[in-house]
Amino acid sequence: MTEIDIHELLQRLRQAYPDAHCELNYETPLQLLVATILSAQCTDERVNRVTPQLFTTYTGATDFAGANRDELEEAIHSTGFYRQKARFIQEACQVIVHNYGGEVPDNMNDLLKLTGVARKTANVVLGEVYGIADGITVDTHVKRLANRLGLTDAHNPAKVERDLMAVIPRKSWIEISHLLIFHGRRVCFARNPHCAGCPLSDLCPAAAG
Repeated sequence: MTEIDIHELLQRLRQAYPDAHCELNYETPLQLLVATILSAQCTDERVNRVTPQLFTTYTGATDFAGANRDELEEAIHSTGFYRQKARFIQEACQVIVHNYGGEVPDNMNDLLKLTGVARKTANVVLGEVYGIADGITVDTHVKRLANRLGLTDAHNPAKVERDLMAVIPRKSWIEISHLLIFHGRRVCFARNPHCAGCPLSDLCPAAAG
């Protein structure tokens, strides 16, 4: 792994993306949980087109828990992997209703007990809704950029998260994901990254030229 000035990295990303934020639309903890489950192998833009009607039809955990599975699958069909996602959402909501009074848990241990919820989803919910930095959200953009920047040489998301947690100050654990995701979607593309226009090019060991 390559040494990089973390303070400088954060400062430049903040300057480039002062409005970096979660791009999933939601109003409640449950809506964010559902939207994050739907976002697997799917763009946030697509999820945001599906969720307005979804959240009108299913207004709480009880609605999702008791939903007709075929109808739920149809409602989220366009997000891909809809059978698995419908099962995850329904079973997670059944646990939320039966074990947590219909409220999304506010700690990592309980969130990980929900069907379909791994650390990525749990970190999103904890950071966004509860302001709790228990870890760092690692999606495909964060993993790609962390490798390119030399912050990790791992490809397993859990190991990438541990490596990032070791070098990023805890107070920045929530924002670093937003910053890297914004950068990955706008400049540091998976194919043909725009190194010439990158504010990190002189810091990044993977920068072209």
